[in-house]
Amino acid sequence: MAGYRKLGKTSSQRKALLRNQVTALLYHGKIVTTEARAKEIRKIAEGLIAKAVKEKDNFETVKVTAKVPRKDKDGKRVKEVKDGKKVTVYDEVEKEIKKDLPSRLHARRQMLKVLYPVTEVPTTPAGRKRNTKEADIVAKLFDEVAPKYVGRNGGYTRIVKIGQRKGDGAMMVLIELV
Repeated sequence: MAGYRKLGKTSSQRKALLRNQVTALLYHGKIVTTEARAKEIRKIAEGLIAKAVKEKDNFETVKVTAKVPRKDKDGKRVKEVKDGKKVTVYDEVEKEIKKDLPSRLHARRQMLKVLYPVTEVPTTPAGRKRNTKEADIVAKLFDEVAPKYVGRNGGYTRIVKIGQRKGDGAMMVLIELV
């Protein structure tokens, strides 16, 4: 007996489908899919959440000085002329950053092997291309999802049956984070 469901797909297609649906589940909090897919998604998602819970506080804060370009009131970079060339003016700013300890860094990289990058697109049509930004799902896992499940030993997802699909009668379910 196989240790996983084949879902009627080749291994590369199956891996892409599961990665895509796990990413969507963690980004949105819930998705609608078939029962067989949901049971496979649950295994992967719960493993990622368990890693995040384990490594949640495994970092140190470090003060760093960074060079940041000076900006005018319109948000454009301030430039000054030096030796006949226009050069951007930089200010030094002290920032506090989270520095991952080795085990958390490893967990982050393991999560990035599974999760796809997500691009957030604004709803207003005016600045759709310009204002897109990449959502950091791993940071969301560590900062938002993991603290909710600290006292919980597994069971981070719930599968709720919602009925059969009209076309082929496959059982459709809602899989969501508890």
